Parts: sequence; structure tokens; C-alpha cells
Amino acid sequence: MAQVAPETVERVAVIGAGTIGASWATLFLAHGLEVAIYDPAPVCERKVRAFVASAWPTMIRLGLAERADPDRLRFHGDPAEAVEGAPVVQESGPENLAAKHALFARMEQGLGRDAIVASSTSGLLPSELQAGRTLPERYLVAHPFNPPHLMPLVELVGGRATAVPVLERAAAFYRTVGKRPITIRREMRGHVANRMQVALYREAIHLALEGAASIEDIDAAIAYGPGLRWAIMGPHMLHHLAGGEGGLRHLLEHIGPGIETWWNDLGRPDLTPAVIDRLVEAFDRGERRPIQEIAAERDALLVGLLKSLADTRRALAAAKPDAQGF
Repeated sequence: MAQVAPETVERVAVIGAGTIGASWATLFLAHGLEVAIYDPAPVCERKVRAFVASAWPTMIRLGLAERADPDRLRFHGDPAEAVEGAPVVQESGPENLAAKHALFARMEQGLGRDAIVASSTSGLLPSELQAGRTLPERYLVAHPFNPPHLMPLVELVGGRATAVPVLERAAAFYRTVGKRPITIRREMRGHVANRMQVALYREAIHLALEGAASIEDIDAAIAYGPGLRWAIMGPHMLHHLAGGEGGLRHLLEHIGPGIETWWNDLGRPDLTPAVIDRLVEAFDRGERRPIQEIAAERDALLVGLLKSLADTRRALAAAKPDAQGF
């Protein structure tokens, strides 16, 4: 495959323009790229343009989009047309393997040989996605955290046939649009971030079902506790700090046995219809705001947090130019 330098990418195809696809499109537009979109929904163009218009002031507040054009959107009635001339294709279609294979088959009629095809799938494996494909080495997973236009994380996962240079080019490209790519070395259901996230949520459900605390207080335990630390450092680094001068080794050797007793006591709730009813009823008693209002609050807080973190990290880097991040 020919190699297209990430910094020379000027056009990206977004295939599937629901909530995730529209958010990706916003990010790409804000970084000055032209975005070609395919989605079979008849209201696709109206919804995408409305999403971009709503998110654009936020992108400007983040220091992006001042010289970008939110109208550099091109809508196509065929996926093969949408991907023509696009070095990067961001696929965000339904989370269904058969549907994705059918979509890829149509896309390949217009794909350039050097194009990278990145799927936003949260759970499907890249080896499954690339099976039976033309040039399977160009397929990978690029799973964002929602909403992609705000959250920096993107998980890159190659399948058995994915070429290493493709993963490297993908990581370099996503850096040019402000993402923090991580490369996952082993295919696993749910990748990395979602596996950790659902492990925590499983225990949150267990605690609610056991009556340990209200749903509001269980959420507050994360939002006002470890969640604040997790916004700046990951679990290994934070546990290293918790070990004091002895670091991670001291913590694991001295507190590890106690941690294991907690592990052994963690719950394994089943999401039966009755359990779902209990959780939703308890949640609804405490939260009555429209979901659009909650999402707007989330995004505003995210923007404030991201700006604060970026400013502080720049100040720390200026003070210690040789310091390395973890």
C-alpha cells in the first residue's frame, strides 16, 4: 500500500452519520478537513448539519475552528462515492457484523488502494471486520469515547491481517485532529476502556441492588472522588503514588491482600428484566431533567475540564521542558 502522510490528509469519509458519525464529522471539520458523508437515513443531512451547528461554538471555545468551515460537508447517496479520494474512512454504522460486511463490500468499489478503513465499533473484533475483505491489511478499529468531538481518547486495534504501518499511520492521523490514540496489542471484546468502564458499572449496579447507597450517592462517589483523579492520571500511576516512597511495589505487596478480599466480594449482577426495572425506577426518581439538558451540562463541564487540563499541562511543560508524561 502507498503511504499517505497524515498531515496531507484533506478529505475524510464518514460512513454512518448517527450520533457518533456526526460527532466525528464535527471534529474533522473543526480541524479544517472536508468531510464526505454517507448514511441511508433520509433525514441524515438535516440532522448532521444541526449537530455541527450546535457543537460549533464549543469547538471555537476549545480553540479550534476559527479558520475552519463548518459547511465543508458533502453528502452522498452511495458509500462508494463517499469514499472516493478519501485517504481515511471513519465507519460508524450499526453494531452488526453482517451489516458492516455488506457496507464494506459497497465501499470497496470506490476505495483507493492506499485508504485506511477505521471502524468506530465498541465491541466487534477487527479480525472479524476484515475477514473476506479486499486488502484486509487496511482495516482496523478506531473506537472513540463518546462524544468523539470532545473526548480525546481513540482506541486503535489491528486484526490478524492489519499491517503495522497502517496502525502507525492511523495513530499519526488521529494526533493531527487532536486525539490521544492508544494502540491495543491484543484483540478483546470491548477493547480496553469499555472493559474497565463496565467492570466499574457492574459493581455500581451491585451496590445499588444491595442498597449500599442511593443511585445518586453511588454516582457522586465516582464524580467527586476517584473520577477527578482519573481525569488526570490512570489507575497504575495513581496506585504508584498511593504507595508513597515505595511506589507501586509497596502498595501491591502491603495492601494487595486487602484489595484481594474486596475483589472476592465484588458482585456479579444479572441484567434481568426485573433488575433493569429496579435500576431505571430508582434512577428516574432522582433524575427528571430532559436528556438534552443533561447532555448539554456534560459537554459544558467537559469543555471546562479539557481547557483547564490543557492550560495546566502546558504550564507544567514550560516549567519542566524535560518532563515526560505517563
